Amino acid sequence: MAILKIARMGHPVLARKADPVSNPTAPAIQQLVRHMIETMIDANGAGLAAPQVHVPLRLAVFQAPEARADQGLSEAERYDDTAPLTVLMNPEIEIMGPEVEGGWEGCLSIPSIRGYVERPAHIRYRGVDHEGNPVERTARGFHARVVQHELDHLDGILYPQWMTDLKKFIFESEAKHWAQAPAEEEI
Repeated sequence: MAILKIARMGHPVLARKADPVSNPTAPAIQQLVRHMIETMIDANGAGLAAPQVHVPLRLAVFQAPEARADQGLSEAERYDDTAPLTVLMNPEIEIMGPEVEGGWEGCLSIPSIRGYVERPAHIRYRGVDHEGNPVERTARGFHARVVQHELDHLDGILYPQWMTDLKKFIFESEAKHWAQAPAEEEI
């Protein structure tokens, strides 16, 4: 197995729309999936998209374990146990309602930085897994956030592009200071 090099913000592979996976069960795809899962786990990530490892294909792996969710979020946002380790190829996503939830996101391609992003709260996604089996789920909370974040990579989008307030684009090492700062109304 191998730990793959992760592309960082600014690399052209992260800015382009990824190509469809033509054969999800091809040996090269199977090997890529194994390496991506190892790389995601090694980097302590909740997800990883193929473009992040310099492969412009519509493929992502993700999981939404409770330990990864922001502790400052609501219980519904914090954990959705329907997100086991998932391999998703050639995905489609559907927004299920107008509700939006905000949350802090990080990205393996933008190390040591977090940003506050508002995203649709309820989605449905579908695609195929590494065995060619259909995958279709609805998701809310952290599960929905992780899926949207990873699928954005397949369209050449990084989470800062969704941010509406760049004051909430911070180094992880400074998050404790930001969280302790008085609200703007109090200043």
